[in-house]
Amino acid sequence: MRRYSRMFADLGPATAFVPFLVLGDPDAVTSLELVRALIRGGADALELGVPFSDPVADGPVIQAAATRALASGAGSREAWSILRTIRAENPDLPIGLLVYANLVLHRSAASFYQAAGNSGVDSVLVADLPLHEAAPVDEIALEHGIAPVHIAPPNASDEKLSAIAGASRGYVYVTSRPGVTGVDDALNEESAGLIARLKGHGAPPALLGFGISRPAHVAQAARLGASGAISGSAVVRRIEQHLGDTPAMIAAVEKFVREMKTAGGTGAR
Repeated sequence: MRRYSRMFADLGPATAFVPFLVLGDPDAVTSLELVRALIRGGADALELGVPFSDPVADGPVIQAAATRALASGAGSREAWSILRTIRAENPDLPIGLLVYANLVLHRSAASFYQAAGNSGVDSVLVADLPLHEAAPVDEIALEHGIAPVHIAPPNASDEKLSAIAGASRGYVYVTSRPGVTGVDDALNEESAGLIARLKGHGAPPALLGFGISRPAHVAQAARLGASGAISGSAVVRRIEQHLGDTPAMIAAVEKFVREMKTAGGTGAR
């Protein structure tokens, strides 16, 4: 969890850029190289998915990525292997997971968080776990040194935002709109009010996600008060566009991250 606080401190006024992809897409070997490309491009932290058959918070682009990963034979075992390699190569980089409750609970939360901790994971966001049911899972996460992250939706009441602020560690994932992940033309300016309310409740730094797809969005996220921006569908779309040409795929992903990171300013990492 300390990696997040160090990252935000090192960045100072710059905006964190956090790319997302599904581990194992399009296959485990290529996926490892793609994660390395994210890092070479300047990612300040990573948010990564573990292949799952029913990613209900994700739109069609990321759903297709999960399907490709599973079809290639990649699953949790391959995801943990990639994560261990990335952690060994990048000891200071914050690494988060966005997963679904079935992956956490189908054996036991303790076994999941032990595996995550052993793989160098800093945070876990369980996208479909309601906040009012999350406390026992969050407690297990903390026992394994992993930050529980929660989503702050745009329609959250002040009471719910207070609870989200109190339960989250590392950062809070602020969604710019209702619905599922995807690529948008413009971000919701009303996110500024939501982020300000979270700050008033003492929440960890806010990372704005859902629809972040171009450099201007990173700059806009900063203007809205976010400490960083998360981009998933736009990254994964570049993987999809270059299926069958791995060098071009890796180059496209690295180029995109570099362009997005430049829009947020240069940090001190």
